[in-house]
Amino acid sequence: MSHLAATNTIGSPFIELQSVDSTNNYARQQIHAACLPDRQGLAQHGMTFFAHEQTKGKGQRGRVWITEPGANIVMSILVKPAPLPISLQFQLSACVAVSVHEFFLKYAGDSTKIKWPNDLYWQDRKAGGILIESVVGSRESVRKDSPTESLRTFGGVSTWDWAIIGIGININQTLFPAYLSNPVSLKQMTGNDFNVLALAEELCGILQRRFDELMATGFENIFNTYNSHLYKVNEKVKLKKESRVFEAVIKAVSPDGKLITHHAIEELFDFGDVEWVI
Repeated sequence: MSHLAATNTIGSPFIELQSVDSTNNYARQQIHAACLPDRQGLAQHGMTFFAHEQTKGKGQRGRVWITEPGANIVMSILVKPAPLPISLQFQLSACVAVSVHEFFLKYAGDSTKIKWPNDLYWQDRKAGGILIESVVGSRESVRKDSPTESLRTFGGVSTWDWAIIGIGININQTLFPAYLSNPVSLKQMTGNDFNVLALAEELCGILQRRFDELMATGFENIFNTYNSHLYKVNEKVKLKKESRVFEAVIKAVSPDGKLITHHAIEELFDFGDVEWVI
């Protein structure tokens, strides 16, 4: 791991933004700006951008993440993934998902689960989401929301320069747009109001500890933890692949991030192959 990544911690510096279109966009702009000769060092491992208001938040598959101003955790973190190769990007995705789950479990209890690939669920309702965008060889990957697909290299360069970890978690919001079928917030679960900034900083600490674990001891414990808290494991669910809707039993997630299911036969699905029907 680089000296910079080893000495900088996640959440330091912790930068508050009053309003921004997308924290992931803002973080990516800092990476691009840092490439200019007079602005080197602007982007740092661990740098965290927290938004009180996000006007065009991004979710998976190009969806929009809607959030009430000042009510929720909305932040993006710059991470230097080295020495992880780009072929193991699911390890970072799982590391973040396990960290978010550990944080939320403390307040919401055992009904908290990780919905493949990296959504945060409480019972059958969505409490948060993760979107990791990768920068490879100082240029962006083709599919920024995929934790499992190999990244295309540019000009023979295959270094995984940056990961932009976008995290959105519903904390104090109680009213959601009608078209969202199953959102839930921590306040709705507990009836309590929370200090969103303090929770965001607490989450950064958990992310740092799990990231250190990944780098120091490897993926095994994080991987096992991910699978032990998997949403709907050993249960029959409905999935959709293109126009086909089918039922299958969720068995596990493979070490490279594929969803393992069983219906008539055992079948593995990569990220983006299938959608949940809930």
